[in-house]
Amino acid sequence: MPPVTVACHAMATRFEIVLHGDNPAALRAAGEEALAQVEQLESQLSLFRASSEMAHLNARAANGPVRVTPGLFALLQQAQKLCEESSGAFDITVAPLVRCWGFMGGDGRFPPPDEVAEARAKVGMGLVQLNRADFTVQFAREGVMLDLGAIGKGYAVERAAEVLREAGVTSALIHGGTSTVQALGPPPGEAFWKIAIETPSPAPAASPTLLATVPLKEEAMSVSGVWGNSFQVAGRTFGHIIDPRTGEPAAGTVLAAVVLPSATETDALSTALLTVGAAGHDAIAKLRPGMRTLVVSESGGQLRVEAKGIKVRPAG
Repeated sequence: MPPVTVACHAMATRFEIVLHGDNPAALRAAGEEALAQVEQLESQLSLFRASSEMAHLNARAANGPVRVTPGLFALLQQAQKLCEESSGAFDITVAPLVRCWGFMGGDGRFPPPDEVAEARAKVGMGLVQLNRADFTVQFAREGVMLDLGAIGKGYAVERAAEVLREAGVTSALIHGGTSTVQALGPPPGEAFWKIAIETPSPAPAASPTLLATVPLKEEAMSVSGVWGNSFQVAGRTFGHIIDPRTGEPAAGTVLAAVVLPSATETDALSTALLTVGAAGHDAIAKLRPGMRTLVVSESGGQLRVEAKGIKVRPAG
């Protein structure tokens, strides 16, 4: 029986679900319910919707405690924990730096040092107080802004997967913008879903080469890259993923991939891994048992691939 496919546009990307089973009508209903969950989360988490809970929080938390829903509070707690575990390589307070470098809805710009310094002073989870007693959030100063862009898609994919499981779906693949994918069970007649990672290239290739094929079953994978949204100055490429610790775009690493059961965690930790690069690969890979990782570095036009638990296709 052919699979059922449903899709929607949310969080500035395309979400798609492929479902296998014996009842197409039930599969479609489950898939549409899962996508409705994604759309609801966008209306809650989007930085760019004035009516969203995140926009409300960012606008008011510097003036005093702001109560948020338990679900958002739990996500902020998880983001805080991931920030601590990654030694600040993943940090949802990075928004002022993203804006400073021109990547908040733009193609990037090279800012003067004083602007970077001013933005850096507004970044750091130490400026965010989460009060577990009453689900309130407060910022320590004006200008702090939370951006869930590096964890929100993964969170939405994971929540969509929960909806499918509750509906009894046992074989499905969910992806959000091709950057995060979650596998439920295997596809019919197979042991795993097989997900391709293409060799990164600064320009879209007419016939991209395959870097790795990753088997997934009840797991998620996120891939972070810089070449899709970057600009060049004096021959140097500046990508959209900003290192919150330095205030500058992550340098030297062009792609990072992480495989774990949780899509929320793979989304955040692939960003952290791209930020720390090969030098911090071991530290990130040790954060969870069974984590599979891949890092692609670039120097002088040459790519260097380092993988842990992911089989890389031989070059040539």
